[in-house]
Amino acid sequence: MCKVPGMTSLTSLQLPDGFTDTFTSRHVEVDGLRLHAVTGGHGPALLLVNGWPQTWYAWREVMPALARRHTVVAVDSRGAGLSDKPDGGYDAGTLAADLAALMTELGHDRFDVVGHDIGMWTSYALAADHPERVGRLAVVDAVIPGITPMPPFFSPAAVSQRFWHFGFNQLTDLNEDLVRGRERLYFGYQFAEKAATPDAIPAHAVDVYVDAIVSDPRGLRASFEYYRALDGTIAQNEQRAKTRLALPVLALGGARYSGAAVTETMQLVADDVTGVVLDGCGHYLAEEQPVRFVEVLEDFLG
Repeated sequence: MCKVPGMTSLTSLQLPDGFTDTFTSRHVEVDGLRLHAVTGGHGPALLLVNGWPQTWYAWREVMPALARRHTVVAVDSRGAGLSDKPDGGYDAGTLAADLAALMTELGHDRFDVVGHDIGMWTSYALAADHPERVGRLAVVDAVIPGITPMPPFFSPAAVSQRFWHFGFNQLTDLNEDLVRGRERLYFGYQFAEKAATPDAIPAHAVDVYVDAIVSDPRGLRASFEYYRALDGTIAQNEQRAKTRLALPVLALGGARYSGAAVTETMQLVADDVTGVVLDGCGHYLAEEQPVRFVEVLEDFLG
């Protein structure tokens, strides 16, 4: 494994003042897979794993504050952002193994992990499959397939509104045909509906996420592969649940989206769970309430 020469540019992105004084963007090769990461800061290593359909950019508002006490690694998992988009390997176990190898390559034998949305699936797998590597785990506003009891097929409209994209994203081809050319409509809808208010995620950020998908010919397909791999992820999680997590876990939910469901999920698989619900916040905690998010996370990381 070796680092790919050269860095990728951050200059085209709208970032907090002084961001590029602290952080650099790079590609790292792990077992033939190129992963993109933005790294910076000083102190114990902290791995940030974003959700769907986002990239590392989801953490931009909290990274400068976290970098004062941590060496921050914000990664694009396989299939996302500037990372490679192979045909397979989108189950949580493989995604977790990718990130364990990434942290080894970056020189971090042990690290804390924060995972949001589908990044919560990967982060749980990382803590369960590589317990010797992860010190503390923070999970943000999601449930875990194979762990969280799922709603019945015929559910109230409010429940269906929240989970309908799971089934849609698992489709083999039709979803791609329907979304192609309408990516801004489909993915923009996700941000508008899941945040506390329709404009909580600024238009320029939505553009970054959508552009990351449409600018790569493999981007749209890859964006659905995490869901197409759910059968494998669920089977893995059913096995993982047989051994409870012993490490400290922070479960963060937005009051206007997942709320206490994050804590309830982690209590099914972990013994030391601290639950926090942020009032007035939707699904995207690190973007909607970055100051409060950092306060709660730093208190947990200690």
